[in-house]
Amino acid sequence: MASVNSLAEALENLSLEARELYLNLEVPRLEKAPTPLEFLRDWVNRNVPVVIQNAINQWPALEKWNNAYLREKIGQTIVTVAVTPNGYADAVTEDKFVMPEEREMKFCEFLDVLEGKGNDPGIFYVQKQNSNLTDEFRELCEEVALDISWASEALGKEPDAVNFWMGDERAITSLHKDHYENLYCVIQGKKIFTLMPPSDRPFIPYGFYDPARFKATKGGSFEIIKDSKNETEYSTADKVPWISIDPLNPDLKRFPKYTKAKPINCTVNAGEMLYLPSLWFHHVQQSHGCIAINFWYDMEYDIKYNYFKFLEKVTEIADQHPNHS
Repeated sequence: MASVNSLAEALENLSLEARELYLNLEVPRLEKAPTPLEFLRDWVNRNVPVVIQNAINQWPALEKWNNAYLREKIGQTIVTVAVTPNGYADAVTEDKFVMPEEREMKFCEFLDVLEGKGNDPGIFYVQKQNSNLTDEFRELCEEVALDISWASEALGKEPDAVNFWMGDERAITSLHKDHYENLYCVIQGKKIFTLMPPSDRPFIPYGFYDPARFKATKGGSFEIIKDSKNETEYSTADKVPWISIDPLNPDLKRFPKYTKAKPINCTVNAGEMLYLPSLWFHHVQQSHGCIAINFWYDMEYDIKYNYFKFLEKVTEIADQHPNHS
């Protein structure tokens, strides 16, 4: 091991050694679902992602869920849709952390927008992350599973949430991490994930931003307004921590340390499942009209979580004292 003369050098060595010891240059692919033991031993405990093929072949949704079928099945159902001017919901815009405008509308009206039949301005995305499959889309539950049996057995718990996603190809999920073991299943279309392991945290820039929300105006444009729902939750000193860098077009002059991060690109096609481990950073794109279901299992707050919080604190110290040795 090379000698370490500074915190920054130690953090860089941590990332390099993680790649040398257990990370892959590409996301591995399995031809069939693992057993509970294999899933826990080979993927969860090692905290590495994997694409799993032929794990959801039995779901009727794979054959049924096209626009015509969904229009007939749930067209009159009222659903919550995120609307933004730029496709970025829950992201940094104009130095604020901006949430989407949320609209309740008939699902058939949402499909009209995706099919180019409507004149509504903005980019529309069904992305409500409150187990919306079992709530707003419960009529579709019989056509998918409500848990992944081998994952539930391995993790010793049921999913905290099962979410339905569908949207415009311009709708993009900004770079972030979750405290969940995530099983992401694509039904139609494809998702493109940009992934970075927790050990790359020292190179990923966080900032603290005032919370805000998009609001459509009568003229068809959007304005950014203070998030009144959170006025009592956030004080002037209590802002939202979020990642402002765009991995598709990183500003390396502003964030030079990001050059040391090594993103992994991964495409998940219809009928495939991605196991996205807890604490992995991810940015997501999609094909137009892509439909997906994901299962969130709460992570274990064990030594892995302790190590990550320690890494965050050391990164903070290194950023504040770049010449510390």
